[in-house]
Amino acid sequence: MKQTEKLKPILFVGTGSDVGKSVINAAFCRIFLQDGYSPAPFKAQNMSLNSFASVEGLELGRAQAVQAEACGIPCLSAMNPILLKPTSHKSAQIVLNGKPMGDQSAREYFMKTDRDFLFAEAMKAWRSLDSTYNPIVMEGAGSISEVNLWDKDITNMRVALETGSPTILIADIDRGGVFGSVYGTIKLLPEAERKLIRGILINKFRGDISLFDEGRKMLEELTGIPVIGVVPYFTDIHVEQEDSVVIDYKRGSVKDGKINVAVVLLRHMSNFTDFNMLERMPDVNLYYSANPAEIAKADIVLIPGSKNTISDLMHLRELGLAKAILEASAAGKGVYGICGGYQIMGEEIRDPDHVEGDVETMPGLGLLPVVTTLSKDKRTEQTNFNFQNQKESCSGYEIHMGQTRLMSGKALCKLEDGTEDGCLISPKLWGTYLHGILDNKVVIEEILEANQLSADVADFDYNAFKEEQYNKLADHVRACVDMDYLYSVLKTD
Repeated sequence: MKQTEKLKPILFVGTGSDVGKSVINAAFCRIFLQDGYSPAPFKAQNMSLNSFASVEGLELGRAQAVQAEACGIPCLSAMNPILLKPTSHKSAQIVLNGKPMGDQSAREYFMKTDRDFLFAEAMKAWRSLDSTYNPIVMEGAGSISEVNLWDKDITNMRVALETGSPTILIADIDRGGVFGSVYGTIKLLPEAERKLIRGILINKFRGDISLFDEGRKMLEELTGIPVIGVVPYFTDIHVEQEDSVVIDYKRGSVKDGKINVAVVLLRHMSNFTDFNMLERMPDVNLYYSANPAEIAKADIVLIPGSKNTISDLMHLRELGLAKAILEASAAGKGVYGICGGYQIMGEEIRDPDHVEGDVETMPGLGLLPVVTTLSKDKRTEQTNFNFQNQKESCSGYEIHMGQTRLMSGKALCKLEDGTEDGCLISPKLWGTYLHGILDNKVVIEEILEANQLSADVADFDYNAFKEEQYNKLADHVRACVDMDYLYSVLKTD
């Protein structure tokens, strides 16, 4: 039943990074949708190399795109008005309202940018969502107890104060120290902000939850704030993770009896979600590796996107990975590149405007007859396309800086606007700018057939799978949370 009662926005913040804010946020996006509301996600500032192209042709963090999907709506750049895309350990590209505004060092961004201007832009985006959707399900960033960054805050408690949002503090009990992290986080807050913390959510609990009953009471007594739920750790619900830290759990090696697909682990890898469909297929063992020996053993090698292509290409050569990729191709194994991986597979990468650094020219792997020239202009586009000569329409998106010129051979895909994309040398060797290309059945089927591998693709509906996972996640979280209390704080002044 459609709900018309206006709810307050809700903000989920954390005692630290990687406590599960993005996934919990996605869960509540789906819960509110299930309960008849029309929710939308929002994160004022995000830092991630995992991004997505909105329907307007603008860029936003992939986590907010996933949360929008959980809400059952198209994603918009307003859902993540400020996106930081690291280009090195000390600098990042700043994306404002879906468009790049240049690279800055961490010091420049935190010390020299006009924080009031950025916050005003974020709140303008928030108001555009709040006028249409109900409720706005918001996510903070990192920890809210970083005292040294409070005056720079544009995404955590400053958002809560500005919007009057009831705020839920998420803590990861799996990492230990949950009492100190929760109590310390809350007690450090100024009184006005502390009053907005209306609940504590304990996440990633392993074992018998009843064993934490006493701990729950202790936390409530210590903080004066109710523990609204204890969410069990799960491994059987598959919702996209935002942080590249999850790659640490996906490193691996070949497995007997499986189709072994190796993703070359780049230092500046972006959009690792390009491989989600393959990863979920029962017959496939998809793993990430920077070990040349493990790359050599794979049936198929995938080179992912990169935020610093030239640097990653140099690193591939230093580690011996470039040689392993070339040898895999020479051995007749399928080698495929997406975005930065496509550029890496070419004959040369040129950077005359120093978009990525001081190196102006770098030889590529020479697997594809293409030359890439990097530029400051960014193409951000959702698109439909036809893969090779297939009639079936596929979908994907582009996010890249630079143009790649086809020197010989033929294009891989034809886009809906009549233009062409990518380079096809053979069914076992191609590159493309299209993120999400591997989410299309026809593409996976072609790759498997070309490599004489067999897997059950026809019965695997990735979109239906994702819907099932959002519902499973919502049910899992709902069962552990005091929803009556949560709705009471969203409906009362």
